[in-house]
Amino acid sequence: MKLKDVLKDVEILEVRGDLELDITNLGSDSRNLAYGGLFFAIKGFTLDGTKFIETAVKDGGAVAIVVESDFDMANCLDDVTYIKVQNIRKTLALASNNFYNHPSEKLKVIGVTGTKGKTTSTFMIKSILEKHGYKVGLIGSIAVYIGDEQLEITDRTTPESFVIYKYLAKMVEENVDIVILEVSSQAMVLDRVTGIKFDATLFTNLTEDHISPKEHKDMEDYFNAKFSLMKISPYIVTTLDNDYTVRIPELIKNIPILTFGLTEKNELIAKDLKATNSSTTFTLCDNGEESKITVSIPGDYMVMNALGAIGIAKHFGAEIKDFQNGLKDVKVFGRSEIVPNKLGLTIMIDYAHTPSSLESILSTVKPYTKGRVICVWGVGGDRDTKKRPIMGEISGRLADYTVLTSDQVRTEEPIKILKEIEVRFKNCYKSI
Repeated sequence: MKLKDVLKDVEILEVRGDLELDITNLGSDSRNLAYGGLFFAIKGFTLDGTKFIETAVKDGGAVAIVVESDFDMANCLDDVTYIKVQNIRKTLALASNNFYNHPSEKLKVIGVTGTKGKTTSTFMIKSILEKHGYKVGLIGSIAVYIGDEQLEITDRTTPESFVIYKYLAKMVEENVDIVILEVSSQAMVLDRVTGIKFDATLFTNLTEDHISPKEHKDMEDYFNAKFSLMKISPYIVTTLDNDYTVRIPELIKNIPILTFGLTEKNELIAKDLKATNSSTTFTLCDNGEESKITVSIPGDYMVMNALGAIGIAKHFGAEIKDFQNGLKDVKVFGRSEIVPNKLGLTIMIDYAHTPSSLESILSTVKPYTKGRVICVWGVGGDRDTKKRPIMGEISGRLADYTVLTSDQVRTEEPIKILKEIEVRFKNCYKSI
C-alpha cells in the first residue's frame, strides 16, 4: 500500500520525503519490522522510540518514520521519509486501520471494559455466542483466539493498535462473525482502539485500582477513561449495582442501555444464588420469565459476570438454551481455576488484584473449606499503592494463613511493597 494511502485522514504537520513509497508492514517495535516498514517512533513511559530510528532503518528495513511534533527534523536520516504528527498513538491506530483495510467494519465487535470481570466476561460471551452458532474471535489479556485455536498468548489487557488491527484482519480472512475485545482504561487513553467500529460494549463495574502516577490520578479520571468507550458504542450493557456505572444512564441519553444486577432496579436480575467449590447456580429473571443458570466457575461474584455476558449475547440473538449451555461449560485460565493435584487439596488460582476481588474470592471459598484457607498473593510495583494495606487487612481477616510474594515489582523495592501490605495486615493476623 502506498504511504499516502496508509496515512489517509491523518493530520500531518510536516513531511520530509516521498509519500508514494510502498509500505509492506508497520509498527512501533523496531525489532519486528521488515523491509518496506513504517516505523512509529513513540515516546513511551520508559522507552523513547526516537532512539531506535536508526535501528529500525538499518536492521528493520523501515523506509518511513512517523515522529511527534517535538522531533527536530534536522536529525532526519538520508533517503528515509519522515512524517511529523501531533498525536503519534492516534496516528498509529488510524494508519493501521487503513493498512488492514478497515477490518472492524466487516465484523461485529464487542468491547468489554471494567475493573473486575473483563476476562471472565469475554470468555463467557464467547462460549454463549458459539453455542448460538457464531464463529467467534477473542482478543484479551490471556490470549488471542479464533474459535478454539489460540493464536498468541498476550501480555497486556489490550494490545497495541497495530496488533489489534492485524488480528481483526486475520479474523475477517477466517470468516469470523463476532470479535470480543477486552478494553483497558489505558487502551482508551493511549488510542489503542481508535478507529474500531464497536457494535456493543459491556461495562462490568468500577472499583479502586490503577490509581498511580503512571496510570490515573484519581477514580474520576479512571472512570472517564472507561466511560469514553461507552461514547463510541451504539449499545451498552452495564449494572446499576455499582457506584460508578449507575451514572451511565444519566450521562448517555440517546443510546440503548440494558442493565443487570442483583437488585430490582436492573432489567436482568439474578436471585437464589448458590455456590459450591466447583460451580454457581442462580435464577435468571428477564421480563417476568425465570430460568435456572449454572456457571462452571465457583463464586457468587461470577453471577455478575454471567449476567453481563447474557446481556451482551441477547443483543446478538442468543437465547436461554445458549446461556445455559454456554455458561455450564465455560473455562477461564486463572479465574477461579481449580488445579488438579494428587494430594486431594482444593487449589485455586484467581486473578484477584483489587481489594474487592480479593475479598470476593476469600469470602466465597471460606464457607465450603474443610481445613484452612491459605492465601498466597502479591501486588505489582509502580501501581496503585493505596490498595496494598487494604488488601493486607482483607487477607489477614479472611484467610487462616497468608504468604506474601513479590509480583512484577518493576522499579520498586520488593521489601517496600511487602511492608506497605503489612501495615494493616498485622493488626488482624491471628497466629495459628
